[in-house]
Amino acid sequence: QVQLVESGGGLVQPGGSLRLSCAASGRFLSINVMGWYRQVPGKQRELVADITNSGSTNYADSVKGRFTISRDNAKNTVYLQMNSLKPEDTAVYYCNANARTSWYLSGDYWGQGTQVTVSS
Repeated sequence: QVQLVESGGGLVQPGGSLRLSCAASGRFLSINVMGWYRQVPGKQRELVADITNSGSTNYADSVKGRFTISRDNAKNTVYLQMNSLKPEDTAVYYCNANARTSWYLSGDYWGQGTQVTVSS
């Protein structure tokens, strides 16, 4: 099992920056992909960015050039640097990890979410 704890959310003015962090802990053999999703009320959760264990990244078109996803040296913490924030970025941001917990089992795990609000 994997526990994911997010931090770094908050209130910021348009054009500002925030850095989200997500630390993974628990019992697992490896984590293939870690990423960030976001969700606003009444809408489906959407992928913001993710990163594989080999360093390959994927971004939503709406955040390309503004957001950067990265991992730390331990490969169990993922960061999302968010620059040039827009009101449209306001959402609850969720950390996600696809982890292998045994030789036969893997699955997706989610953090509890952290609120990001971009407002003047």
